[in-house]
Amino acid sequence: MSEAPQPDRDPATEAESLEDQATEALSRVRDYFLRTQHPDGYWWGELESNPTMEAEYVMLTRFLGSDEGERILRVAEDIRRRQSPDGSWRMYYGAPGDLSTTIECYFALKLAGTSPDEPAMIRARDFILAKGGIPKARIFTKIWLALFGQWDWRGTPAMPPELMLVPTWAPFNLYKFASWARATIVPTLILLTQHPTRPVPAELALDELYLGSRADADLSLPSRGGGLFSLERAFVTADRLLRWYEKVPWKPLRGFATRRAERWITEHQEADGSWGGIQPPWVYSLMALSHLGRSLDEPVMAKGLEAFRQRWSLPSEDGEALRVQACLSPVWDTALATLGLLDSGLPPDHEAIQRATRWFIREEIRVKGDWAVLNPGVQPSGWAFEFENDMYPDIDDSSIIVMDVAAARMTDATEERARLEVLARSTTWMTRMRSKNGGWGAFDKDNDASYLAKIPFADFGELLDPPSVDVTAHVIEMFGRQGYAKDHPAVARGLGYIWREQEADGAWFGRWGVNYVYGIGSVLPALAAVGEDMTQPRVRRAVDWLVAHQNDDGGWGESPASYVDPSLRGQGDSTASQTAWALVALLAAGDRSSESTRHGIAYLVRTQLPDGTWDEPQFTGCGFPGYGSGDQPANYRKVGDPGWQGLELGSGFMINYHLYRNYFPLWALGRYVGKGSAS
Repeated sequence: MSEAPQPDRDPATEAESLEDQATEALSRVRDYFLRTQHPDGYWWGELESNPTMEAEYVMLTRFLGSDEGERILRVAEDIRRRQSPDGSWRMYYGAPGDLSTTIECYFALKLAGTSPDEPAMIRARDFILAKGGIPKARIFTKIWLALFGQWDWRGTPAMPPELMLVPTWAPFNLYKFASWARATIVPTLILLTQHPTRPVPAELALDELYLGSRADADLSLPSRGGGLFSLERAFVTADRLLRWYEKVPWKPLRGFATRRAERWITEHQEADGSWGGIQPPWVYSLMALSHLGRSLDEPVMAKGLEAFRQRWSLPSEDGEALRVQACLSPVWDTALATLGLLDSGLPPDHEAIQRATRWFIREEIRVKGDWAVLNPGVQPSGWAFEFENDMYPDIDDSSIIVMDVAAARMTDATEERARLEVLARSTTWMTRMRSKNGGWGAFDKDNDASYLAKIPFADFGELLDPPSVDVTAHVIEMFGRQGYAKDHPAVARGLGYIWREQEADGAWFGRWGVNYVYGIGSVLPALAAVGEDMTQPRVRRAVDWLVAHQNDDGGWGESPASYVDPSLRGQGDSTASQTAWALVALLAAGDRSSESTRHGIAYLVRTQLPDGTWDEPQFTGCGFPGYGSGDQPANYRKVGDPGWQGLELGSGFMINYHLYRNYFPLWALGRYVGKGSAS
């Protein structure tokens, strides 16, 4: 049977219809942001990560002896709800189960009163044993277990507090590490040296998670690879020497170094009670101080615990479960939402823009943080990622905020003068934070001592904060939106770094967002902002890469697994945020009318919900790819290699920012309806 004849398509009518639909979708998402702005001027969505945050909160409060009442039961309920059918817990949506995460969740549930005979616990135990049990876990999981007598401290690295006394000019000093690693290492120096242990009753022990007897467990540190004369082998030798040093009865500097570490910890606590605005240094700092004799009613301890009970805890919709966030993202969320509203055509003196700008002005950091230790003589400025984190202003956040502040207009003369002063000060600060290779890192200048990533301690996350293409691109776009041209010295150096990092097929690696779609989505708008020729072959290769990786449904998607397996670059289920990144890149390249752009816009229009938002369970934000060095490896590890983290990203840290799904489509729709240029 033949098909009925179809009416002839009118491309002009279809294009007009799509534009109308895009305008309506833009109006809906813009209205969503206008009605959800906090009266103080900010936006703030959940930062979802993995359930080790909840598990470690349960372990933390148990170690401290803090009675959290029904909170622990609600946190345990959140852990239960996130278990996979195979019994495991995972690091990101759609990931395979992760051994270390599953061990931590299993132990936390036991501590919270869950019977090991429950079916869910049996499934978890079977998964753990099938993966080799506790001896195969990562170092940080073993540290947690050692704190409760469930792993031998001899199976953890040696890190003496004398590190606090190493001068800043030395190649192995505290300020060579990334800001987040530095803040975690200081309290860990105390734990890894003094080995505090608060044993649990026999019924809560984890003997069932060993394949054999605990006494026969292999306590050697995990192999990091490397040959006989490699840095990995040298650091293993150094670890053995440090263990020998620990047996020496006379350590003349130990007490002084420990007191300095304790003072460093207390001086680095933020106003809201956190450390570094993130969970890892926070929990280790509280445990180190507790071991050193600080009682729970001392201000430093009380404030640290109370902060977890406030903004950092998010109840489920039914109120039965409680999630503990790894970090809070109000500054990042507000910066990106404000830019989207400006690009959507909202007037620069609109009240929503002015409220956000007032909040930015109040939140500017005017004290010197850790970044100034190796970069002195620079007037402080910038913004942190969180509500409170004065020690660590974030260059990425700051670059977006400067774009916002540069575009905004205040109707009050005093506020307008303050806006211009903040703009000048923050632009100068970021200019002075540029690294020697022309790029910008997230928190520090020239934080690229890659040899540190080979120490035994570094089997999780990143120890370094080298320049990245995405942060550098945002800074370059910031300069361009203020009228700087590509021949300005700072811009030219940054562009040189970006072009050197482009891969042969035209793509750029995405350090802080998943992954190559984010890299290209950051770079092309920056190139356009400073007047680069968007028809040149290097740009067109990037455009071709995006077109080649567009999904059949019109969207773009990329799994965090691409950080481990480069053959998965640009592959994954379509998401609103990643589709928006691809679209802002195509629009910057001048491809507004292309088939690819129109299909991408149609995807956003088609998947938008009636309230102006989108659904997105996928994790499209990246905290740590898990390389140790913080930079893309020259050669990716393969299955069977020492240190291969698997598609589960057991050494990484992925993020689902719950507002990414909304403000990045706001960007794309705004720039599309505005004929491809930022308003």
